[in-house]
Amino acid sequence: MKATAVELLSEDAAREELARLAEAIAEANIAYHTQDAPKLSDADFDALKQRNALIEARFPHLKRADSPSDQVGAAVADGFGKVTHRVRMLSLENAFYPEDVTDFVDRIRKYLNYSGDLRFTAEPKIDGLSLSLRYEFGQLVQAATRGDGETGENVTENARTIADIPQHLRQAPEVLEVRGEVYMSHADFAALNTRQASRGGKTFANPRNAAAGSLRQLDARITAARPLRFFAYSWGDLSAPLAETQLGAIGRLAEMGFQTNPLTALCDGPASLIAQYRKIESLRPSLGYDIDGVVYKVNDLALQARLGFRSTTPRWAIAHKFPAELAWTDLLGIDIQVGRTGALSPVARLAPVTVGGVVVSNATLHNEDYIAGRDSKGAEIRGGKDIRIGDRVQVYRAGDVIPKVADVDISFRKSDAQAYEFPTVCPECGSPAMREEGDSVRRCTGGLICPAQAVERLKHFVSRNAFDIEGLGAKQVEMFFHDPDLAVKTPADIFTIASRDAANGLKRLKNRDGFGETSVAKLFAAIEAKRNIPLDRLIFALGIRHVGEVAAQVLARHFSTWAAFEAAVTQAEEGNAAWDSLLAIDGVGKTMASSLVAAFANEQERAAIDALVAQLQVQPVVWKAATDSPVAGKTVVFTGTLEKMTRAEAKARAEALGAKVSGSVSAKTDLLVAGPGAGSKIKDAARLGIEVLDEEGWLALIGPA
Repeated sequence: MKATAVELLSEDAAREELARLAEAIAEANIAYHTQDAPKLSDADFDALKQRNALIEARFPHLKRADSPSDQVGAAVADGFGKVTHRVRMLSLENAFYPEDVTDFVDRIRKYLNYSGDLRFTAEPKIDGLSLSLRYEFGQLVQAATRGDGETGENVTENARTIADIPQHLRQAPEVLEVRGEVYMSHADFAALNTRQASRGGKTFANPRNAAAGSLRQLDARITAARPLRFFAYSWGDLSAPLAETQLGAIGRLAEMGFQTNPLTALCDGPASLIAQYRKIESLRPSLGYDIDGVVYKVNDLALQARLGFRSTTPRWAIAHKFPAELAWTDLLGIDIQVGRTGALSPVARLAPVTVGGVVVSNATLHNEDYIAGRDSKGAEIRGGKDIRIGDRVQVYRAGDVIPKVADVDISFRKSDAQAYEFPTVCPECGSPAMREEGDSVRRCTGGLICPAQAVERLKHFVSRNAFDIEGLGAKQVEMFFHDPDLAVKTPADIFTIASRDAANGLKRLKNRDGFGETSVAKLFAAIEAKRNIPLDRLIFALGIRHVGEVAAQVLARHFSTWAAFEAAVTQAEEGNAAWDSLLAIDGVGKTMASSLVAAFANEQERAAIDALVAQLQVQPVVWKAATDSPVAGKTVVFTGTLEKMTRAEAKARAEALGAKVSGSVSAKTDLLVAGPGAGSKIKDAARLGIEVLDEEGWLALIGPA
């Protein structure tokens, strides 16, 4: 159902879906990693990220600046020291169906251009808390949570209390970071909750919450009193290889004294992987601890090294998740929400029902076509059954924090139930809500005069990956927007709020409920500190459609300064040289370019942007080479057919060495790598005097992987 739904999405529907996913995943990350109070199960969260990835794969130009695909975990909480991981702790790509597993194997073969034996390990995915243990000369010296993948919490003293974690290792490398999962068994969880209840203490919703809350106690004595366990399944920083294979390395960890999962098995292809998945799934009720899927990893560590990593996930591993749960309930009403791009999104208001251990009272209905029982091309879905207020509906949570309505049972439908009429005017500002040809989403045409759009844009502007102003969140944005004295209507107004507040006499912010002199001073200081802002954050914060966090980083890295970026976008018109230069940036497509140009050409939008920039000192983004390699900082173009690696692998290798990869040859190109079948790019390079290498020359230049 999930895959079919993605295939049915129009471009605008996909854009709105990605916006909802980004917000929901960010909230879930904070709840899960920072607050130890998850709003959904690990299975639902990982399925949510998979949903996001599938949509991005179909619509790569819609990838947002705050895309969950580029994020791992959440920022660490106050109270613990911070630990920077020497090797990032990444998340895993997800699979939900057997065909996803086949695609995973096929992608690996295609990426490597590999036809030899390809084996995988398959192991249960433990539903717990990720932990990295650093050993030096066999002694445990540090333990850290995953955090956001780059920085975690120092929980060394707490980890020392866990019996499954050795304090001293036998025959270990000088440096070894062991990674695994802290968890709590079902029996221990039940006993803990019984003890907590008898003392009048906090009880936990599930073993994962209990494990996370126990490990992240500021008092290690509390952790010591909790029955925590640990499975080792991976490693980070190493002074010497553990083995040549994944299975061999896990065996080494077991020899050193770590608990490793006995259900880990070696498989030789998709059929074997799925068979092991079915076996583990059948054993799930009797394991005595929670799992939410099976993890597959390429067994050959040399192939793992060649495959490398995406921004947040390894290419050589995937998590095959167990199915989501379904439930039936009554549809009490349909509300229309207006997003920052003007999209009208229908939300089902439901009689509360428990789905996958979470009480659900609302669900997305996607768009007006979905309600009417058809896809974006007019074909029937759900057998053509429409959805009406009062219906009995089926709800699932496989791919979103906000659940979805999957089906309707019309045998429960009342005789007087009316077909739902989707609004043609914005419920917030009364402007016409238009639907462009080929678009499944209806949008408010009010622009910045629509309060819903204006508020949502401001919320985006102050979000964590944009300006991230401490003390100015969604709640404050709502308040300041509607307050006639503060009147924060545009981002520029944020930077004049202090001076305007000073003229408000008795109506000053410090005199209002919820604020005081100290809190207001901190807020104004936080705002002032953000006048200095990196270019990539500013571009993302503008909230231009199709320009996500990754795209903003690409643009900032390419143009370096606001002046260069602003001039290029202002001058660009479809078909002129500036337009062609914009499209030549690797990662910038026609849709994104059109959106940028339209935003800067819109009189209202441009005035708001100019007013904002006048309040700021925009910090240039200086390209930082990843290494001191011979191609660090250079712009490289690949053309023709590469024979020893795929184009994707070549691009990933170049970027890992600090090079910029472009899609076209220009005066800014430093190097053209040309394989057989290269065409006009060689002529362009010769005309511009650009160095040209064949594949052998390129490999000789960059050295071994």
